[in-house]
Amino acid sequence: MALADRIYAHLPHGGQQLAASAFGVYRHWLRSGPGYGRLVQGYRDRDGWSAERFAAYQAGMLGRLLAAAADHVPYYRAAWSAAEKRAAQAGRLAELPLLDKDPIRARPGDFARDDLRPLLRYRFLTSGSTGTPVTTLWTAREARDARALREVRSAGWAGVSFRDARATFSGRLVVPDTHSRGPFHRFNRVENQVYFSAFHLSRDNAHQYVAALWRHNTRWLTGYAVSWALLARYILERGLEVPPLAAVITTSEKVTPQMRAAMEAAYRCPVFEEYGTVENAVFASECTHHRLHVSPDAGVVEILRPDGSACDPGEAGEVVATGFVRQYQPFIRYRVGDVAAWDPAPCTCGRHMPVLKEVIGRIEDVVIGPDGREMVRFHGIFVGQDHVAEGQIVQEALDRIRVKVVPAGAFGDADVADIGQRIRQRLGDVEVLVETVETIPRSASGKFKAVVSMVKPVA
Repeated sequence: MALADRIYAHLPHGGQQLAASAFGVYRHWLRSGPGYGRLVQGYRDRDGWSAERFAAYQAGMLGRLLAAAADHVPYYRAAWSAAEKRAAQAGRLAELPLLDKDPIRARPGDFARDDLRPLLRYRFLTSGSTGTPVTTLWTAREARDARALREVRSAGWAGVSFRDARATFSGRLVVPDTHSRGPFHRFNRVENQVYFSAFHLSRDNAHQYVAALWRHNTRWLTGYAVSWALLARYILERGLEVPPLAAVITTSEKVTPQMRAAMEAAYRCPVFEEYGTVENAVFASECTHHRLHVSPDAGVVEILRPDGSACDPGEAGEVVATGFVRQYQPFIRYRVGDVAAWDPAPCTCGRHMPVLKEVIGRIEDVVIGPDGREMVRFHGIFVGQDHVAEGQIVQEALDRIRVKVVPAGAFGDADVADIGQRIRQRLGDVEVLVETVETIPRSASGKFKAVVSMVKPVA
């Protein structure tokens, strides 16, 4: 656990509220600071472009990005052959090799451009949807570009804005006390944002979550799809009433028809799905017709067969992405780890952006605590674990968690203790069994599930 997190965990409730707002000051400057308005206007201007204009834009961005990578990114400079470098200089993306997560995890600094010296550089950690830790390096401009993209193509399409009051479910440990009786949120006054704890969600606690929505005049909801779906189920079961809401914008997990129906019934507003990665390699969002559009000005997305050829529309294949938002640490032909298919039918919204028919394999098993709380994105315990190459959480019983770890470097007793502490902080008094393994079995698509639960929710 980072020093700031340890300090936060020992603060009283009021101190944690102040810390949330102080963090909000920093995040607001980082994501909405100088140049942000210009980036927002750029995405709005491009919203109605033709397919031909998007193609020309992509070609120009690719040409500059690939040439810079060949000359100024240590990893590509060493890994690409002479022929591949010539292809990069000519902008021929399809002739370049695919990029796995392993080299990024091992040496993230080798993917940073050596011709740029950003005044400020930000390091973000993610365990990824497959439980493989990845370090990403960002500049302030890139953070603002990513937020501008979401403001226009996600919030904007849903009829809301990041300026509006919102509530968020994420992997942040908002309420460090696993035995807390509430409140289960902290409030960021700077951005008018409610941070909800995803680790205390249960039927008995649902009324406190709803009360926070009323108290802070929340207009829209965003974050983990399964968490919002679980809360929706509890709201319907208990007959709770939420304040008037304009939209729910889900992230991180695939939304099933059942989840969408429950959320629309509980929150009484439309649900919009967002598909992306923390690495910002790919971005797709739903329009008002609920079709999932890929933003061509945010990068190039390929859906490939095992032999590397492009899939036909409607044919499922591996998602490979080359992002434009992050130019300082560019990921080129990055294997996201998901399977998807293009939709052959254009969208009646009139936008000339590719449409994803389906994204496959982004639903995780729910982990259930001994007290009945249900949570997702539980593999977040691996964030910042430098000695974990891969990790998988297996819930064998309500009070027993098995953790499978592919070790990296000097994995030892301190790492085992840290994993156990993180799990108990989220679940309470449970048995934690940590075992090291050589590999974690993959599915036919090449992925492994980061979270597997053998315990099913009580109907």
